[in-house]
Amino acid sequence: MNAPILVTGGTGTIGRHVVPLLRAAGHPVRVLSRRGGRSGDGVTHVTADLLSGVDLDHAVRGVSTVLHLAGGAKGDDRATAHLVRAAVTHLVHISVTGADRVPLAWTRSKLDAERAVADSGIPWTVLRAAQVHDLVFTMLTAMTRLPLVPVPGGLRLQPVDAAEVAARLAELTLGAPAGLVPDLAGPDTYGIGDLLTGYLAATGKRRARLPVRLPGRAGRAYREGANLARPGAARGVRTWTDFLADRAPSRPAA
Repeated sequence: MNAPILVTGGTGTIGRHVVPLLRAAGHPVRVLSRRGGRSGDGVTHVTADLLSGVDLDHAVRGVSTVLHLAGGAKGDDRATAHLVRAAVTHLVHISVTGADRVPLAWTRSKLDAERAVADSGIPWTVLRAAQVHDLVFTMLTAMTRLPLVPVPGGLRLQPVDAAEVAARLAELTLGAPAGLVPDLAGPDTYGIGDLLTGYLAATGKRRARLPVRLPGRAGRAYREGANLARPGAARGVRTWTDFLADRAPSRPAA
C-alpha cells in the first residue's frame, strides 16, 4: 500500500483540486487543518496549528511526503519553519511568482518560507505560481464594493487556473524532489484595468475608476513586472475570459 501524503491547506482553493488527484494515483491523503473535517474514501482529516506547531508531530507521523499549500497574509515563514522539522523524505511547497523580487512584507514571508524549505536538509520541491483566477476574482469583488474603484497604474497579473496549478503540484508531489522548478503562470498577461473591465462586464456592474500610482519601491517593482513569471515559465491553458464565462455569466449592467 502506498504511504499517505500529508496536504496542508487541503480544503482550500487549490487543495480541493489536488487531493482527488493524489487519491486517483493510489495514495491515501491526510489533510491537515486547524478545524478538521469529514474523513472517508481514503482521505483522513487531522488537526494541527502550523503557526504554533501544536499537534504537528501527530499529523506527520507515518508520512513520507508533505505537500504544503496552507498560507495566509502573514506567518507563512513561521508555519513553514515548524513544518520542516518533520522527518519526511520529500517536502513540496507552493510559493508565489516574484517572491524574491517584490519588496513587500507578504512576499518576504513567502521567500523566507522558501528558504526554510531549502535549508531544512529535507529533499524538497518549490513551485512559484501566479495568482489563481479565484483569488483575482475575489480581489476585484472587494475593489468594486465602492462606486469608485482605484486602478493602480502599471500593475499586471498573469492569472492561472487553480485546477492547472493543482495538476502540476500533484505531478511534483508524486515525482522526485526537484528543487526550485520553473514558475507556473496563466496563458496571458493583463493590466489590472483589463481584468476589471472583464469582471464588470461579467457581473453586470458599473463602476467609475480612479487611476492611482502605487508608491515606493514596491510600486516601482510592480511597474517593472517583478511580480510576473520569469522567462521559461510553464503556462496554463485556461484563460481569465474562460474562467469568467463559467464563474459569472454576463448579465445586463446594473
